Amino acid sequence: MSTSPPSLDKAPEPGEPPVVLERPALTHGSLPRRAAPLALLLWTALGLALYLGADLNPVVAGLIAAVGYTVVICGWSRSVEGPRKAHDRLVTAIVTGAFLVALLPLVSVLGAVLSRGLERFDADFFNNSMRGVVGEGGGAHHALMGTLIVTGLAALISVPIGLLTAIYLVEYGRGALARYITFFVDVMTGIPSIVAGLFAYALFELFFGAGVRMGIMGSVALSVLMIPVVVRSTEEMLKLVPNELREASMALAVPKWRTVLKVVLPTALAGIATGVTLAIARVIGETAPLLVTVGITSSDNFNPFDDRMATLSVFSYNQYATPGIPPEPFLDRAWAAAFTLILVVMALNLLARLISRLFAPKTRA
Repeated sequence: MSTSPPSLDKAPEPGEPPVVLERPALTHGSLPRRAAPLALLLWTALGLALYLGADLNPVVAGLIAAVGYTVVICGWSRSVEGPRKAHDRLVTAIVTGAFLVALLPLVSVLGAVLSRGLERFDADFFNNSMRGVVGEGGGAHHALMGTLIVTGLAALISVPIGLLTAIYLVEYGRGALARYITFFVDVMTGIPSIVAGLFAYALFELFFGAGVRMGIMGSVALSVLMIPVVVRSTEEMLKLVPNELREASMALAVPKWRTVLKVVLPTALAGIATGVTLAIARVIGETAPLLVTVGITSSDNFNPFDDRMATLSVFSYNQYATPGIPPEPFLDRAWAAAFTLILVVMALNLLARLISRLFAPKTRA
């Protein structure tokens, strides 16, 4: 004789015991708060021990530590917290590992440049040129000033052209011409830098003959690389300006050009300035176009319209590619120039963030 479970649709008969239902567990256990950090610390220490004590390859040691930590923490989490939390920890470990792998080249480059560039990062390096120097001593004063002059002229050429092009595309551009301009901007964004250098050289060769080298040629080459970046960043910032602001201005019978000048541009000023600064940081370290157009010199030449100039990127390449005897002073100057260039790019990126914060539109709390 089989007994069926008591029905939940009707109340129990008089004299029958009440039905007690077991509630399923709505929560699982959890790992201790410091379990994951301690496990990560232990496996990191094990990886260092394998690298230092067993003389194992650092990549292999780091891989062993990462895989071991992931297996241990996911298995532990699955037994205590359940499969859902274990899968979450697994994906977190994979994403974090991918981020660290992507960070390794940057850390490696910064470490190498910092350790080798500090040997000649002194006052003499910034106050002297290479005129008359064949061994130790000398500096990159002429290259630093040349970099600032060439890049400044490139920004002076690129910013007005890029800004006006972006205003036309967003505010006025309709039809085939706007589509053609957008297409060519996209094409220019992906051209190799050496092509920009060859273009500038061919252009000036038509007027000054073969073998010409001038600072303004490098500025024109860099402007070819800067203009599409300025156009794209400015265009995106102008598109973010609400149309309601334009409509409110035009409702007051304000002309379109004044609306753009007094309403649209001030609203997008922070993003435009940030984009311009990042575009300068993008081209200031270019070597190939400047090697073709500007060349290299050992003396101070601050006139971009007369003969060769020196820039930090070409100076670093020249010192590293053609060392003298002994080679150590040349290599030290090359690393110091590379370190200086990294500092300049970092300063420009920090300046872009500062501009974005200072000139951002003020909103009420």
